[in-house]
Amino acid sequence: MIKVCFWGTRGSLPVSITADTIRAKIHRALKTARNFDTNTDESIEAFINGQLSFSEWGSYGGNTSCVELRDGGEYILCDAGSGLRDFGNFIMKSGRGKTPAVYNIFLSHLHWDHIHGFPFFTPAFIPGNKINIYGFHTELKETFIRQQEYPNFPVPLKVMRAAIDFHVLEPGKEYEIAGYKVMGIQQTHPGFSYGCSFVKNGKKIVYSTDSEHKDDTERLVKFFEGADLLIFDAQYSLFDAVETKESWGHSSNVLGVELSVSARVRRLCLFHHEPAYSDETIEQLYKDTVQFSQLTSPENPVKVDIAYDGLEIDI
Repeated sequence: MIKVCFWGTRGSLPVSITADTIRAKIHRALKTARNFDTNTDESIEAFINGQLSFSEWGSYGGNTSCVELRDGGEYILCDAGSGLRDFGNFIMKSGRGKTPAVYNIFLSHLHWDHIHGFPFFTPAFIPGNKINIYGFHTELKETFIRQQEYPNFPVPLKVMRAAIDFHVLEPGKEYEIAGYKVMGIQQTHPGFSYGCSFVKNGKKIVYSTDSEHKDDTERLVKFFEGADLLIFDAQYSLFDAVETKESWGHSSNVLGVELSVSARVRRLCLFHHEPAYSDETIEQLYKDTVQFSQLTSPENPVKVDIAYDGLEIDI
């Protein structure tokens, strides 16, 4: 089994939850609770689970892109957004940070929201750890060095005491890395981004974010073909993607479903949420996507999930 753990799910930049947002959630929850028994801890839990929507009791998160593929072997991570910091803190708090380990980080591209968690990644400061950073851009190493140079950051990359190696991969070529067959595909995005497929023990997971799909659907369908899980950039609604933010380099929930149906994907996870969208807006987009999936393929609709910081999916 592969457990897919989402540490960062927002796009473009991190989003904090404000005091006013928390207050509004509490207000709505208390209004809903008026006609329910909430006198015991058990009844409170039952009320939360049975009467409140996810957007009322939770949040879709504020960290930028970072997804872990966990199977008991070497650590596999997709992107190094601000969610990487929380992953590193989790490793340290769990006690596993005391044992030297290998961390493999695959980058979709080098925009800041996909690398700015690395300076805060605690395991990178610990001698004995091995960190492999994989990507498809030739300036991979230079970008990480430049990010931590003065005046951008007070701690240069060379101060990190783990062994950090950079590996530039070739799209379309299959690699054997940490027990996975890994392959990348070029995507439409400013400066280009790359989707990655990970295959192990007959399971296929595709990580495809920061991509706008126009004339490349045929080759992407082939790349997505038969995936057990497709993590897909659904930053915009269809209206935003077509009418107001065309050529911004992101996709929509509707296209995610259409590509998944064509590629016979078993499970679609909406990812890289628009930072301007509220939890309620994201939740409605998710409901609309589920309905669209059922209408598009009524006999065998694609199972749709929506990512949030802390979500875990077993494959």
